[in-house]
Amino acid sequence: MGKTISEKIFSAHAGRDVSAGEIVIIEPDSIMAQDGTAPLAIRAFREMGGTIPKYPERISFVIDHNAPSPSRAVSNLHGTMRGFCEGNDIRLYESGEGICHQIMVESGRAFPGGLVIGADSHTCTYGALNCFSTGVGSTDLAAAMLSGQLWFLCPETLKVRFEGKVRECVYAKDLALAMVMKIGADGASYLALEITGEAINEMNIDGRLTISNMAVEVGAKTGLMLADGKTLDFLEGRTERHFEAVFPDDEAHYVGEVLIDCSEISPMVACPHRVDNVVPVEEIDEIKIHQGLIGTCTNGRYSDIKVAADILKGKKIASGVRLIIAPASREVFSLALRQGLIDILVDAGACIVPPGCACCVGTHQGVPDDGENVISTANRNFKGRMGNPEAFIYLASPATVAASCLTGKITDPRQFL
Repeated sequence: MGKTISEKIFSAHAGRDVSAGEIVIIEPDSIMAQDGTAPLAIRAFREMGGTIPKYPERISFVIDHNAPSPSRAVSNLHGTMRGFCEGNDIRLYESGEGICHQIMVESGRAFPGGLVIGADSHTCTYGALNCFSTGVGSTDLAAAMLSGQLWFLCPETLKVRFEGKVRECVYAKDLALAMVMKIGADGASYLALEITGEAINEMNIDGRLTISNMAVEVGAKTGLMLADGKTLDFLEGRTERHFEAVFPDDEAHYVGEVLIDCSEISPMVACPHRVDNVVPVEEIDEIKIHQGLIGTCTNGRYSDIKVAADILKGKKIASGVRLIIAPASREVFSLALRQGLIDILVDAGACIVPPGCACCVGTHQGVPDDGENVISTANRNFKGRMGNPEAFIYLASPATVAASCLTGKITDPRQFL
């Protein structure tokens, strides 16, 4: 029987034939933790008797969830990370360098055929680069740091095909929300997704990362895509690792196939308090907006910021609305500065915060007030997600967020583009 991408990656790392349903113990190519999980992993590592990680060169720690530090307690946690990295020659990405998932792809620590674990659920993002990447708990990450290995259950695979012509002013985030709506918040639990189709082939890497990022929102372990010329161009000069693209066999076994017709998709909005509570924007009537967020590991990349700037150029956001822009990385921020996008956004009334997670996680930099409505490019809208269980979070594309901040209510962006 033929093999899926996941089965091939697991087989290559195990050095033997592996099929879905098998448990294997193999070595990840890269290991990542952020400042919400790394201190827990360090403590577990020491409790396991660890002193020196097996492969320190494979480990990355990133300060992004609370960056810059909002409190003394958090600063002490950051200090723990810095000391551990310095003592073990581990690469530490400091406050202001960006979001862990953007840094991992920019630094070439995720690549086709690779196996990456991260102590963050959205590690699935790197599947867009044809890499099996998945989130793990801090204790599992500690075990991998100590031994260089971790156990995995090779998952079965669900194929997701995006076919048809994408409409004007419809973006990767809209396709991702359509996927979540169709599959459901737990419709792919412990499965790998193989995401393919005409729309994916035509999409840039920023858009592909957005869709793979939301694979976990349907319960999937990862959201794998095929490597092509765009993948190779993106990785050019970013990694020294030898890699080979992995393709599924024609006779590979899938648990099912989901077809999404892009020609039927409008700008989409996920309404509180479920990610799969998704409706077309034209079905939403007069919902006032108090705050907008453009950023996060889902939509804080250059093309996302450019779309927002194109809509906001020469305009002002509505009175009583706050718009926060959080670039996904220093590289993204620098490019947006050079291209004049930041000037446009500031002139429109936006607040620019340092590259990082900003208010997505709800610890600082934009926690909403009781009863406020927030429209965000993030990936989750659960109660309390942004730090206040009395607020209401709507998820949408950067275009929809920018348009909504102009009018003060959830708005179809097509009238501005």
